[in-house]
Amino acid sequence: NGMLGPDYSTKLAPWLALGCVSPRKVFEQVREYEKHNVSNKSTYWVLFELTWRDFYRFFAAKHGDAIFKEYGVAGRQREWKDTYGHMFDAWSQGRTGYPLVDANMRELSSTGFMSNRGRQNVASFLVLSLGSDWRRGADWFESFLLDYDVASNWGNWVHAAGLSTGRIMHFNVIKQSKQYDSEGEYIRHWLPELRNVPKEFIHEPWKMSKELQERYKAETYPVPCIDPALFQQAQAQGKGKGYGKKRSSMR
Repeated sequence: NGMLGPDYSTKLAPWLALGCVSPRKVFEQVREYEKHNVSNKSTYWVLFELTWRDFYRFFAAKHGDAIFKEYGVAGRQREWKDTYGHMFDAWSQGRTGYPLVDANMRELSSTGFMSNRGRQNVASFLVLSLGSDWRRGADWFESFLLDYDVASNWGNWVHAAGLSTGRIMHFNVIKQSKQYDSEGEYIRHWLPELRNVPKEFIHEPWKMSKELQERYKAETYPVPCIDPALFQQAQAQGKGKGYGKKRSSMR
């Protein structure tokens, strides 16, 4: 669930995707580490993510090219609202006005990497909040990710779009931002426009008055591309991170 720094994930994904190291080798090394050192949450989650990686290979083998189709493997028809792509442009450029989304998208374009937590949030935001065709997001990830892998990428995106057989996970990006970047360190790292903004406003900069925006030099940061009240209403109704609780990995 970390987003900033080198040690919150293994960073092995590009090497796995390119076949430089095998998942079996990683598995064996983790088991050796547990045997001679310690078994803990970190070793558990490494093996857990390897299992997800295998799952999406079997998922792709089962469903074939349905994972690339507009209505996914579930065949649910969906009307996309972002007809002209304006919302997609804001999303891809990291200019949505939602700091967590923008920080992650700018990290992706700058480094070719994005955390698991970030991938789930930006995918949910693009498809379920902005109403953009999920395939555009999957294609964008394919173009930028250093660890791009066909089965994992498209399988995760079709799931994020609610077009698999799993639950629909509509993430509240404001709540997620406060929960997983509570001090705003990640946001400030990737969004220079918000570098001087205090914790009180870092997750919801639209709440600052014009005077405060000028004081903290945040005038150039965009206003939200959709009404923040949509997320506030969901939180008031107790819809936590989304409309379901089934965990998914975007790694």
